[in-house]
Amino acid sequence: MNQDYQWVMRPQRKGKTENIHFLDIEHAQKVNRFHSTFPVYEPTPLISLEHMSKNVGVDKIWVKDESYRFNLNAFKVLGGSYAIGRCLAKKLGKDISECTFEYLKSKAVKEKLKDLTFVTATDGNHGRGVAWTAQQLGYHSVVYMPKGSAVERLRNIQNLGAEAYITDMNYDEAVRYANEQAEKNGWIMVQDTAWEGYEDIPKWIMQGYMSMGYEIYKQLSSKPTHIFLQAGVGSMSGSMDGFFANVYDQDRPTVVIVEPNKANCLFQTAQANDGKLHFVTGEMNTIMAGLACGEPCTIGWDVLSHHADAFISCPDYTAALGMRVLANPLGTDHRIISGESGAAGFGAFVEIMRNKEFENLKEELGLNSNSKVLFISTEGDTDKEGYRSIVWDGAYSSCK
Repeated sequence: MNQDYQWVMRPQRKGKTENIHFLDIEHAQKVNRFHSTFPVYEPTPLISLEHMSKNVGVDKIWVKDESYRFNLNAFKVLGGSYAIGRCLAKKLGKDISECTFEYLKSKAVKEKLKDLTFVTATDGNHGRGVAWTAQQLGYHSVVYMPKGSAVERLRNIQNLGAEAYITDMNYDEAVRYANEQAEKNGWIMVQDTAWEGYEDIPKWIMQGYMSMGYEIYKQLSSKPTHIFLQAGVGSMSGSMDGFFANVYDQDRPTVVIVEPNKANCLFQTAQANDGKLHFVTGEMNTIMAGLACGEPCTIGWDVLSHHADAFISCPDYTAALGMRVLANPLGTDHRIISGESGAAGFGAFVEIMRNKEFENLKEELGLNSNSKVLFISTEGDTDKEGYRSIVWDGAYSSCK
């Protein structure tokens, strides 16, 4: 099965952090204070898998379970809600620290800002977060989804009052189309993919994700030695990588980035190591729908290029493995319902620790009995039919 995996090591010097001031703990606290004004806000659980740790031969395994986030079954709402909050605050001439959830949804604010439309492209989770925030604050949203998106995810977005459509485009094409519609109609584009001339909102989205990182930092019983982060465009992984690099500075953990091998733009960029971004084009048919992105976020890559230590490109059965293991815990370990994208990092770790073909990679990563490993399950069963197909029926159970 080794031929299905590729990896590149980029061990970072454990010196001064670079280009990540916007992801420091002060900004994280500011973001978290904003999210804590939402009536539905509660920190999601950080689960310790003690029996699993012993089974694979490490000291600790922690999994942040984002299936509880805002009753939306995924972490993405953190980025979309904070970015929208920042957009509204800017229009009001205020700092986000002055803008609580109740204030932003007030009649006075609505009368001042009038009607606004927020638009985005998404496989599901990000669009659902944007649609939910827009609905909560009394605005309109339009969501374009790439071909092959799950109908359940489409319905979840439409049920929040958004105009939502599954297109015949791939993710990156849908992003460009959404941006064209924003420019044509005077809408506000809320996307976590950055490009020249479009960087403020993606940066705010990355900052929004730090609520999750800040919660983890407060919940941890000790410092992790390793953090596995699954990646699409690299905004979530860049956010977490930058935040923990700031928090732990020279003693920061080893960060491992995991991508599907059919949409491994960060891996290809790291492997080339030529100062250029490398894109994946075409269908990108992977069960890890939330990671099926072919063009890196420029801001996310800037962080990862300085602070991530390894990039792994893996097959779909990796995510399926992670889903099944988390759903069927050992001993008294807590069950975690993790979707295809949410379980990718954990699945790669389990494969590395249990498959003798990866002994060299395990050694290169420094995974041993002293390791304390952190994962983020970024989504629950946001496509319930797909989840049951994998966990119940054994779809993608091997490389065949």
